[in-house]
Amino acid sequence: MGTSKFDIADYLDSSEMIAEYLNTALEEGNDTEIVTAIGNVAKAIGMTKIAEQNGMRRPGFYRVLSDGAKPIFE
Repeated sequence: MGTSKFDIADYLDSSEMIAEYLNTALEEGNDTEIVTAIGNVAKAIGMTKIAEQNGMRRPGFYRVLSDGAKPIFE
């Protein structure tokens, strides 16, 4: 029997779960953890859908959420 890698995005299946996850990241996380949380939510909802809703192209959205990205939170 094999094991599979845990992916939080598989469990973010409702608005309530997403809100709780993001609120926890915002309250307890640093900038890197917040960006990771946003990426996990985007993956759960769909990167293309999120990018289109925000007027971005998918590759640009991936770049914003990539390791080493330095988003500005205002």
